[in-house]
Amino acid sequence: MINRIALLALLFIFAASASAADLKPYTMTGPTPALKLLDLQGRPHDLVDYRGQVVLLQFWATYCTPCRKEMPSMNKLIKKMGDVPFKILAVDMGESKKEVMRFVNEVKPEFTILMDEQGDALSSWRVFAAPSNFIIDPQGNIKYTLFGGVEWDSDEIVNQLKALATK
Repeated sequence: MINRIALLALLFIFAASASAADLKPYTMTGPTPALKLLDLQGRPHDLVDYRGQVVLLQFWATYCTPCRKEMPSMNKLIKKMGDVPFKILAVDMGESKKEVMRFVNEVKPEFTILMDEQGDALSSWRVFAAPSNFIIDPQGNIKYTLFGGVEWDSDEIVNQLKALATK
């Protein structure tokens, strides 16, 4: 019985640490790929226009269970970032506007959703999984990546993002 309790405690600790995954330093060389897409309202967004801010750029899909699960923590992250110049741009991976709107109406993200219906950005950003995340510094350089879901509002991630904003 005690062994079972100890095993359950270890599994709980492992699961908790897995949900607070670290951002991985970006190791690719070369310039940050361009990103010019329309949002759900048809307004154009160019990544260059976000210079001076830390940007969480996420590639996601409506069928991605981790994406659905982590979006509420992304909403909380915005609040925890406070006055720090910070934006989230979430790029849908090749789905129709109708599919995305159904998802958005259910999950209620409080950040900008960009449409990549043809999947052009996936190629230039070398995205192979959903969710794929890139943290971009105020100078427009990719500093961190993270593939898979995470609790974005964890103190560890919030502190990393705030530190990036002050460099």
